[in-house]
Amino acid sequence: MEKNFATVIMAAGKGTRMKNSEKAKVMFEVSGKPMIHHVVDLAVALNSSRIIAVVGFCRDSVTAYLRSTAPSVEFAVQEPQLGTGHAVMQTKNLLGNFHGDVLVLSGDVPLLRLQTIRDLVSFHRQANAVATILTAGLDDPSGYGRILRGEGDSVIGIVEQKDATEDQRKVREINSGIYIFDNAYLFEALGHITTNNMQNEYYLTDVFDYYWKHGLKVAAKKADDFDEVRGVNTVAQLEEAGEILRKRNPVLVSIV
Repeated sequence: MEKNFATVIMAAGKGTRMKNSEKAKVMFEVSGKPMIHHVVDLAVALNSSRIIAVVGFCRDSVTAYLRSTAPSVEFAVQEPQLGTGHAVMQTKNLLGNFHGDVLVLSGDVPLLRLQTIRDLVSFHRQANAVATILTAGLDDPSGYGRILRGEGDSVIGIVEQKDATEDQRKVREINSGIYIFDNAYLFEALGHITTNNMQNEYYLTDVFDYYWKHGLKVAAKKADDFDEVRGVNTVAQLEEAGEILRKRNPVLVSIV
């Protein structure tokens, strides 16, 4: 991690399937701590030179919690929430002149291991890519965006399930939504994405189309375990994530 390294954590969303419409999604607990606590712990362990949480829904509770538990965290506000690309756009005032790499994590993905992200960063730098995607392999990838690879194993496309051809749907490597970018190219690309899609949102994945159009290299590194990149969207998934953490660290059983 000798190069400058910042981490952006997506934390603006509402947990619409969590049975509590008045609580920020990232504040639901896994093993006794809000999900975002686990993600911030990871960012700190990575020796991030800066950690920025993008907050939105119920942001006062999220900022208050992080200010008390992780005072080095900075904040960007996404209001309204207009997609993942829009979320990262909100960090421009903080990172527009940052020289180094920017890791984008999701505040509702609490199971990532430190070594997995260290390996992702190392791979990204060795590949000399402008962006690298953390991927995973699934026997049944239904519902996930597929990673399309070309010569030299570089990534040449990401196709969503609904847009995929029959052959593309057979691809088992999926996009996790975890990325690392060379910041020299990130905001340039974000400035060219649009909301011309079904959701009328800015998709972070659209920056890759900009890179490919300009002949810039996008790489991908596969995680060993899909569980690490699973997003938590329901109460049942919260319980499953807690069980996975307890199996990793049996000491948690006596704490939680």
